[in-house]
Amino acid sequence: MSGLALRDVTKSYGDVKVIHGVNLDIKDNEFVVFVGPSGCGKSTLLRIIAGLEDISGGTIHIGAKDVTDLEPVDRGIAMVFQTYALYPHMTVEENMSFGLRVTGVPEAEIRTRVAEAAKSLQLDPYLARKPSQLSGGQRQRVAIGRAIVRKPEVFLFDEPLSNLDAELRVHMRIEIARLHQRLGSTMVYVTHDQVEAMTLADKIVVLQKGRIEQVGSPLDLFDNPDNQFVAGFIGSPKMNFLAGTVENAAGGRVRVKVNGTDTTFDYPLSGQLPSIGAVVAIGSRPEHLTANGTGPASITGAVDVVEQMGEVGYIHARTPDGTHIVAQAQGRQDYAAGAPVVFTFDPARAFLFDQSGMRLR
Repeated sequence: MSGLALRDVTKSYGDVKVIHGVNLDIKDNEFVVFVGPSGCGKSTLLRIIAGLEDISGGTIHIGAKDVTDLEPVDRGIAMVFQTYALYPHMTVEENMSFGLRVTGVPEAEIRTRVAEAAKSLQLDPYLARKPSQLSGGQRQRVAIGRAIVRKPEVFLFDEPLSNLDAELRVHMRIEIARLHQRLGSTMVYVTHDQVEAMTLADKIVVLQKGRIEQVGSPLDLFDNPDNQFVAGFIGSPKMNFLAGTVENAAGGRVRVKVNGTDTTFDYPLSGQLPSIGAVVAIGSRPEHLTANGTGPASITGAVDVVEQMGEVGYIHARTPDGTHIVAQAQGRQDYAAGAPVVFTFDPARAFLFDQSGMRLR
Protein backbone atom coordinates (compact mmCIF):
# COMPACT_ATOMS: atom_id res chain seq x y z
CA MET A 1 0.00 0.00 0.00
CA SER A 2 1.02 3.63 -0.46
CA GLY A 3 0.45 7.10 0.88
CA LEU A 4 -0.84 10.04 -1.07
CA ALA A 5 0.47 13.59 -1.55
CA LEU A 6 -1.33 16.57 -3.10
CA ARG A 7 0.70 19.66 -3.93
CA ASP A 8 -0.92 23.01 -4.88
CA VAL A 9 -3.88 21.21 -6.46
CA THR A 10 -6.34 23.49 -8.22
CA LYS A 11 -9.43 22.90 -10.32
CA SER A 12 -11.32 25.40 -12.45
CA TYR A 13 -14.35 25.18 -14.71
CA GLY A 14 -13.74 28.03 -17.11
CA ASP A 15 -13.27 31.14 -15.01
CA VAL A 16 -14.77 29.52 -11.91
CA LYS A 17 -12.18 28.13 -9.50
CA VAL A 18 -13.58 25.37 -7.28
CA ILE A 19 -10.41 23.91 -5.69
CA HIS A 20 -7.90 26.44 -4.40
CA GLY A 21 -4.30 25.30 -3.97
CA VAL A 22 -4.85 22.20 -1.83
CA ASN A 23 -1.79 20.73 -0.10
CA LEU A 24 -2.26 17.48 1.78
CA ASP A 25 -0.22 14.47 2.93
CA ILE A 26 -1.94 11.14 3.61
CA LYS A 27 0.20 8.46 5.22
CA ASP A 28 0.41 4.84 4.18
CA ASN A 29 -2.45 2.83 5.79
CA GLU A 30 -4.19 5.99 7.01
CA PHE A 31 -7.99 6.39 6.94
CA VAL A 32 -8.68 9.98 5.91
CA VAL A 33 -12.14 11.52 5.66
CA PHE A 34 -12.98 14.59 3.57
CA VAL A 35 -15.91 16.35 5.22
CA GLY A 36 -17.76 19.58 4.65
CA PRO A 37 -21.09 21.02 3.50
CA SER A 38 -22.57 20.40 0.07
CA GLY A 39 -20.61 22.21 -2.62
CA CYS A 40 -17.38 22.47 -0.59
CA GLY A 41 -15.37 20.49 -3.20
CA LYS A 42 -14.83 17.22 -1.34
CA SER A 43 -16.18 14.94 -4.10
CA THR A 44 -14.41 16.99 -6.77
CA LEU A 45 -11.13 16.56 -4.91
CA LEU A 46 -11.73 12.81 -4.63
CA ARG A 47 -12.45 12.57 -8.36
CA ILE A 48 -9.25 14.49 -9.08
CA ILE A 49 -7.30 11.92 -7.06
CA ALA A 50 -9.04 9.14 -8.99
CA GLY A 51 -8.28 10.76 -12.33
CA LEU A 52 -11.96 11.21 -13.17
CA GLU A 53 -11.52 14.99 -13.25
CA ASP A 54 -8.72 16.78 -15.09
CA ILE A 55 -6.46 18.78 -12.81
CA SER A 56 -6.01 22.50 -13.50
CA GLY A 57 -2.78 22.86 -11.55
CA GLY A 58 -0.51 21.09 -9.09
CA THR A 59 0.62 17.47 -8.72
CA ILE A 60 -0.62 14.20 -7.24
CA HIS A 61 1.69 11.44 -5.99
CA ILE A 62 0.63 7.95 -4.90
CA GLY A 63 3.59 6.47 -3.12
CA ALA A 64 6.70 7.60 -5.01
CA LYS A 65 4.85 7.79 -8.35
CA ASP A 66 3.62 11.00 -9.94
CA VAL A 67 0.13 10.09 -11.19
CA THR A 68 -0.99 13.60 -12.16
CA ASP A 69 -1.32 12.79 -15.84
CA LEU A 70 -2.06 9.06 -15.62
CA GLU A 71 -5.38 7.48 -16.57
CA PRO A 72 -7.51 6.18 -13.66
CA VAL A 73 -6.71 2.54 -14.48
CA ASP A 74 -2.98 3.24 -14.14
CA ARG A 75 -3.11 5.02 -10.78
CA GLY A 76 -3.42 2.01 -8.50
CA ILE A 77 -6.71 3.16 -7.01
CA ALA A 78 -10.15 1.60 -6.61
CA MET A 79 -13.27 3.68 -6.08
CA VAL A 80 -16.56 2.86 -4.38
CA PHE A 81 -19.39 5.11 -5.55
CA GLN A 82 -22.52 6.36 -3.79
CA THR A 83 -24.78 4.63 -6.34
CA TYR A 84 -23.02 1.20 -6.19
CA ALA A 85 -22.59 1.21 -10.03
CA LEU A 86 -23.20 -2.53 -10.37
CA TYR A 87 -24.00 -4.23 -13.68
CA PRO A 88 -27.64 -5.35 -13.27
CA HIS A 89 -27.35 -8.26 -15.75
CA MET A 90 -24.30 -9.75 -13.98
CA THR A 91 -24.17 -11.91 -10.86
CA VAL A 92 -22.33 -10.85 -7.73
CA GLU A 93 -19.36 -12.97 -8.74
CA GLU A 94 -19.33 -11.49 -12.24
CA ASN A 95 -19.57 -7.94 -10.92
CA MET A 96 -16.68 -8.49 -8.54
CA SER A 97 -14.47 -10.15 -11.12
CA PHE A 98 -15.28 -7.99 -14.15
CA GLY A 99 -12.42 -5.51 -13.73
CA LEU A 100 -9.90 -8.31 -13.26
CA ARG A 101 -11.04 -10.09 -16.41
CA VAL A 102 -10.81 -6.89 -18.44
CA THR A 103 -7.20 -6.40 -17.36
CA GLY A 104 -6.26 -10.01 -18.15
CA VAL A 105 -5.73 -11.44 -14.68
CA PRO A 106 -5.48 -15.27 -14.86
CA GLU A 107 -8.75 -17.10 -14.13
CA ALA A 108 -7.36 -19.05 -11.18
CA GLU A 109 -6.21 -15.86 -9.47
CA ILE A 110 -9.56 -14.21 -10.17
CA ARG A 111 -11.40 -17.05 -8.44
CA THR A 112 -9.05 -16.84 -5.45
CA ARG A 113 -9.39 -13.08 -5.06
CA VAL A 114 -13.19 -13.13 -5.40
CA ALA A 115 -13.50 -15.97 -2.91
CA GLU A 116 -11.32 -14.16 -0.37
CA ALA A 117 -13.22 -10.89 -0.75
CA ALA A 118 -16.61 -12.61 -0.61
CA LYS A 119 -15.64 -14.39 2.59
CA SER A 120 -14.38 -11.23 4.29
CA LEU A 121 -17.59 -9.38 3.34
CA GLN A 122 -19.92 -12.31 4.11
CA LEU A 123 -21.09 -12.47 0.50
CA ASP A 124 -20.46 -16.20 -0.05
CA PRO A 125 -24.17 -17.13 -0.17
CA TYR A 126 -24.96 -14.45 -2.74
CA LEU A 127 -22.32 -14.97 -5.44
CA ALA A 128 -24.86 -16.38 -7.92
CA ARG A 129 -27.44 -13.65 -7.32
CA LYS A 130 -27.95 -10.51 -9.36
CA PRO A 131 -28.06 -7.00 -7.82
CA SER A 132 -31.87 -6.83 -8.01
CA GLN A 133 -32.00 -9.79 -5.59
CA LEU A 134 -29.88 -8.03 -2.96
CA SER A 135 -30.59 -5.50 -0.23
CA GLY A 136 -28.99 -2.05 -0.28
CA GLY A 137 -26.34 -3.08 2.24
CA GLN A 138 -25.50 -6.23 0.27
CA ARG A 139 -25.13 -4.22 -2.94
CA GLN A 140 -22.78 -1.82 -1.21
CA ARG A 141 -20.70 -4.77 0.04
CA VAL A 142 -20.50 -6.06 -3.54
CA ALA A 143 -19.24 -2.64 -4.66
CA ILE A 144 -16.63 -2.72 -1.89
CA GLY A 145 -15.71 -6.31 -2.83
CA ARG A 146 -15.18 -5.25 -6.43
CA ALA A 147 -12.67 -2.69 -5.15
CA ILE A 148 -10.94 -5.14 -2.80
CA VAL A 149 -10.22 -7.75 -5.47
CA ARG A 150 -8.19 -5.22 -7.45
CA LYS A 151 -5.74 -4.91 -4.51
CA PRO A 152 -5.31 -1.18 -5.06
CA GLU A 153 -2.75 1.06 -3.42
CA VAL A 154 -5.49 3.50 -2.35
CA PHE A 155 -9.23 2.98 -1.77
CA LEU A 156 -11.52 5.93 -2.54
CA PHE A 157 -15.07 6.07 -1.12
CA ASP A 158 -17.54 8.70 -2.40
CA GLU A 159 -20.38 8.94 0.16
CA PRO A 160 -20.92 5.15 0.04
CA LEU A 161 -23.55 5.03 2.80
CA SER A 162 -25.81 7.94 1.89
CA ASN A 163 -28.38 5.74 0.10
CA LEU A 164 -28.84 3.41 3.09
CA ASP A 165 -31.33 3.67 5.93
CA ALA A 166 -30.14 4.82 9.37
CA GLU A 167 -29.73 1.36 10.93
CA LEU A 168 -27.89 -0.01 7.93
CA ARG A 169 -25.62 3.04 7.81
CA VAL A 170 -24.44 2.28 11.34
CA HIS A 171 -23.86 -1.38 10.47
CA MET A 172 -21.94 -0.60 7.27
CA ARG A 173 -19.89 2.08 9.03
CA ILE A 174 -18.66 -0.55 11.46
CA GLU A 175 -17.99 -2.97 8.60
CA ILE A 176 -15.87 -0.38 6.76
CA ALA A 177 -13.89 0.33 9.95
CA ARG A 178 -13.26 -3.41 10.37
CA LEU A 179 -12.29 -3.67 6.71
CA HIS A 180 -9.66 -0.97 7.15
CA GLN A 181 -8.24 -2.73 10.20
CA ARG A 182 -8.13 -6.03 8.34
CA LEU A 183 -6.61 -4.76 5.09
CA GLY A 184 -4.36 -2.08 6.54
CA SER A 185 -5.02 -0.03 3.40
CA THR A 186 -4.83 3.66 2.65
CA MET A 187 -8.41 4.89 2.42
CA VAL A 188 -9.88 8.27 1.47
CA TYR A 189 -13.56 8.66 2.30
CA VAL A 190 -15.93 11.51 1.39
CA THR A 191 -19.00 12.29 3.47
CA HIS A 192 -21.16 15.24 4.49
CA ASP A 193 -21.99 13.38 7.73
CA GLN A 194 -19.59 14.51 10.43
CA VAL A 195 -20.66 11.59 12.66
CA GLU A 196 -19.26 9.22 10.02
CA ALA A 197 -16.13 11.35 9.89
CA MET A 198 -15.66 11.30 13.68
CA THR A 199 -16.17 7.55 14.02
CA LEU A 200 -14.19 6.33 10.99
CA ALA A 201 -11.25 8.66 10.49
CA ASP A 202 -7.66 8.56 11.62
CA LYS A 203 -7.51 12.07 10.16
CA ILE A 204 -10.25 14.47 9.08
CA VAL A 205 -9.87 17.10 6.36
CA VAL A 206 -12.48 19.84 6.78
CA LEU A 207 -13.24 21.63 3.51
CA GLN A 208 -15.15 24.79 2.74
CA LYS A 209 -15.46 26.49 -0.65
CA GLY A 210 -12.65 24.44 -2.16
CA ARG A 211 -10.15 25.19 0.60
CA ILE A 212 -8.89 23.15 3.53
CA GLU A 213 -9.98 24.76 6.79
CA GLN A 214 -8.21 22.33 9.14
CA VAL A 215 -6.64 18.88 9.19
CA GLY A 216 -6.34 16.72 12.29
CA SER A 217 -7.56 13.73 14.25
CA PRO A 218 -11.27 13.72 15.15
CA LEU A 219 -10.61 14.66 18.78
CA ASP A 220 -8.05 17.31 17.79
CA LEU A 221 -10.68 19.05 15.68
CA PHE A 222 -13.34 18.62 18.36
CA ASP A 223 -11.18 19.91 21.22
CA ASN A 224 -9.03 22.41 19.37
CA PRO A 225 -10.75 23.96 16.32
CA ASP A 226 -8.85 26.68 14.48
CA ASN A 227 -11.90 28.69 13.49
CA GLN A 228 -15.62 29.10 13.97
CA PHE A 229 -16.51 27.09 10.87
CA VAL A 230 -14.67 23.97 12.08
CA ALA A 231 -15.98 24.44 15.62
CA GLY A 232 -19.55 24.58 14.34
CA PHE A 233 -19.21 21.76 11.85
CA ILE A 234 -17.54 19.14 14.06
CA GLY A 235 -19.81 17.90 16.84
CA SER A 236 -23.46 16.87 17.00
CA PRO A 237 -25.48 18.80 17.98
CA LYS A 238 -23.32 21.65 16.72
CA MET A 239 -21.59 24.16 18.97
CA ASN A 240 -23.66 27.09 20.27
CA PHE A 241 -22.48 30.60 19.37
CA LEU A 242 -23.38 33.71 21.33
CA ALA A 243 -22.45 37.28 20.51
CA GLY A 244 -20.15 39.00 22.98
CA THR A 245 -18.21 42.22 23.44
CA VAL A 246 -14.73 42.73 24.90
CA GLU A 247 -15.01 45.04 27.94
CA ASN A 248 -11.39 44.90 29.06
CA ALA A 249 -8.11 43.41 27.82
CA ALA A 250 -4.92 43.37 29.88
CA GLY A 251 -2.38 41.01 31.42
CA GLY A 252 -3.14 38.10 29.11
CA ARG A 253 -6.86 38.12 29.89
CA VAL A 254 -9.98 39.61 28.38
CA ARG A 255 -13.26 40.38 30.06
CA VAL A 256 -16.16 39.49 27.81
CA LYS A 257 -19.80 40.44 28.17
CA VAL A 258 -22.47 38.19 26.67
CA ASN A 259 -24.55 40.61 24.61
CA GLY A 260 -28.12 41.12 25.80
CA THR A 261 -27.33 39.81 29.31
CA ASP A 262 -25.65 40.95 32.50
CA THR A 263 -23.17 38.06 32.26
CA THR A 264 -19.45 38.83 32.05
CA PHE A 265 -16.49 36.51 32.40
CA ASP A 266 -12.70 36.52 32.15
CA TYR A 267 -10.93 34.50 29.47
CA PRO A 268 -7.16 33.86 29.25
CA LEU A 269 -5.40 34.49 25.92
CA SER A 270 -1.76 33.81 25.11
CA GLY A 271 -1.78 35.65 21.77
CA GLN A 272 -2.53 39.23 20.81
CA LEU A 273 -5.40 40.68 22.84
CA PRO A 274 -8.41 42.10 20.98
CA SER A 275 -9.25 45.75 21.42
CA ILE A 276 -11.83 46.95 23.91
CA GLY A 277 -15.24 47.03 22.25
CA ALA A 278 -14.36 44.28 19.78
CA VAL A 279 -17.23 41.95 18.90
CA VAL A 280 -16.51 38.25 19.49
CA ALA A 281 -18.39 34.97 19.16
CA ILE A 282 -18.55 32.83 22.28
CA GLY A 283 -18.69 29.11 21.51
CA SER A 284 -20.00 26.52 23.94
CA ARG A 285 -20.83 22.90 23.16
CA PRO A 286 -24.27 21.57 24.20
CA GLU A 287 -22.69 19.12 26.63
CA HIS A 288 -21.02 22.03 28.44
CA LEU A 289 -24.29 23.89 29.11
CA THR A 290 -26.28 23.04 32.23
CA ALA A 291 -29.99 23.79 32.49
CA ASN A 292 -31.06 25.52 35.73
CA GLY A 293 -27.77 24.65 37.39
CA THR A 294 -25.01 26.76 38.88
CA GLY A 295 -21.95 28.12 37.16
CA PRO A 296 -19.82 31.23 36.70
CA ALA A 297 -21.66 32.34 33.53
CA SER A 298 -25.34 32.15 32.64
CA ILE A 299 -27.77 32.73 29.76
CA THR A 300 -31.54 32.96 30.02
CA GLY A 301 -33.87 31.57 27.40
CA ALA A 302 -37.28 30.14 26.61
CA VAL A 303 -37.70 26.48 25.66
CA ASP A 304 -38.63 25.69 22.05
CA VAL A 305 -38.47 21.90 21.89
CA VAL A 306 -37.04 19.03 23.93
CA GLU A 307 -35.63 16.03 22.05
CA GLN A 308 -35.71 13.09 24.45
CA MET A 309 -33.22 10.38 23.39
CA GLY A 310 -33.76 7.92 26.23
CA GLU A 311 -31.52 8.91 29.14
CA VAL A 312 -30.13 11.91 27.28
CA GLY A 313 -32.20 14.91 26.23
CA TYR A 314 -31.49 17.96 24.10
CA ILE A 315 -33.15 21.20 25.20
CA HIS A 316 -33.62 23.66 22.34
CA ALA A 317 -34.23 27.23 23.46
CA ARG A 318 -34.17 30.85 22.31
CA THR A 319 -32.35 33.66 24.08
CA PRO A 320 -34.06 37.09 24.39
CA ASP A 321 -32.28 38.27 21.20
CA GLY A 322 -33.53 35.21 19.26
CA THR A 323 -30.32 33.16 19.25
CA HIS A 324 -30.97 29.42 19.07
CA ILE A 325 -29.07 27.36 21.65
CA VAL A 326 -29.03 23.65 22.54
CA ALA A 327 -28.10 22.05 25.85
CA GLN A 328 -27.50 18.37 26.49
CA ALA A 329 -29.04 17.08 29.70
CA GLN A 330 -28.89 13.69 31.42
CA GLY A 331 -32.12 11.99 32.43
CA ARG A 332 -35.71 12.70 31.50
CA GLN A 333 -36.50 16.33 30.72
CA ASP A 334 -39.96 17.77 31.31
CA TYR A 335 -40.09 21.28 29.87
CA ALA A 336 -43.15 22.82 28.25
CA ALA A 337 -42.75 24.96 25.15
CA GLY A 338 -42.12 28.56 26.22
CA ALA A 339 -40.93 27.63 29.72
CA PRO A 340 -38.14 29.87 31.05
CA VAL A 341 -34.74 28.25 31.49
CA VAL A 342 -31.32 29.43 32.65
CA PHE A 343 -28.24 27.82 31.13
CA THR A 344 -24.94 28.03 32.96
CA PHE A 345 -21.50 27.26 31.56
CA ASP A 346 -17.86 27.26 32.58
CA PRO A 347 -15.92 29.90 30.57
CA ALA A 348 -12.81 27.70 30.82
CA ARG A 349 -14.53 25.25 28.46
CA ALA A 350 -15.72 27.92 26.06
CA PHE A 351 -14.08 29.23 22.84
CA LEU A 352 -13.69 32.76 21.55
CA PHE A 353 -13.66 33.75 17.88
CA ASP A 354 -13.00 37.13 16.30
CA GLN A 355 -15.16 38.78 13.65
CA SER A 356 -13.29 36.99 10.84
CA GLY A 357 -14.16 33.64 12.46
CA MET A 358 -10.61 32.85 13.60
CA ARG A 359 -10.16 31.49 17.10
CA LEU A 360 -8.65 33.69 19.77
CA ARG A 361 -6.10 31.72 21.80
